[in-house]
Amino acid sequence: MDTNLIDLVEEFKGDENKCKAHLEELRWPEGLKCPRCESTRVSPTAQGSHIFDCLGCGYQFTVTAGTIFHDSHLPMWKWFLAVYLMTESKKGISANQLKRTLKISYKTAWYLCHRIRKAMEEATENEPKLTGTVEVDETYVGGRYDKRRKRLPHEKQAVMGLMERHGKLEVKAISTNGRKILIPIIEGRVDTKATVMTDEYKAYKPLDKEYHHEVVKHTAEEWVRGDASTNSIENAWSLFKRSIVGSFHQLSAKHVQSYLDEFEWRFNGRNNPHLYRDTMIRLLHSPKMEFKELIEKEA
Repeated sequence: MDTNLIDLVEEFKGDENKCKAHLEELRWPEGLKCPRCESTRVSPTAQGSHIFDCLGCGYQFTVTAGTIFHDSHLPMWKWFLAVYLMTESKKGISANQLKRTLKISYKTAWYLCHRIRKAMEEATENEPKLTGTVEVDETYVGGRYDKRRKRLPHEKQAVMGLMERHGKLEVKAISTNGRKILIPIIEGRVDTKATVMTDEYKAYKPLDKEYHHEVVKHTAEEWVRGDASTNSIENAWSLFKRSIVGSFHQLSAKHVQSYLDEFEWRFNGRNNPHLYRDTMIRLLHSPKMEFKELIEKEA
């Protein structure tokens, strides 16, 4: 069933027990399990409040134990609203906006956003390679480009995208846009039977040896040639950059990948009517993140 903001507020506001019961259904749809030993021999404690004892290993736990929600003092219904707003806002939502909407401090909102982004992070190591027609493009994000300062593109953060036409998008922050960086990423994530579409950037030239490689010559004002184009990935970049301008305004280079992970998760779930629910399940199966980890990353 689709979820909307009004239903979330009406059902969960101010009722932590109902929130925890909802999380238990999402985390253990087939019945309670100990998060440490996975035993189903679990019983409620005398304390109540959705605290459980494992009769197998003696571990005492709640539904948030070891998850992104671990040790959070924020009311759970506000977590629910934050997840909903981040998944349903096409251009994302800033920590400042969440601060105002949820009536919390900026520090809490910032930490909240990054914990949710952490759960949205998708590992690709064991994922099937991209197939069919795959569009590849790189761009630059962050900072302010000002011709008067003659700022070079490489002073901004380089990012790379691979997109199955009408399918999955993968985006990644990269150190440079040289062929030694681009080609191994493509070889690692794109099936050799795929058709790869790029612009005429010379770093993509080695793809001719391994793939059916189609090139669109943008410098000659060529944007589409038959089936050859990179319009899909460029449209995705346009949406991501509009989210920076409209919602985030600027990105820290150290956290660019986190924002890319959020964008990728939301973009790939654009036709998923259960994206909010699926995001909540990811939160329940993602390890806790300490605030000091983010501070160290920022330093």
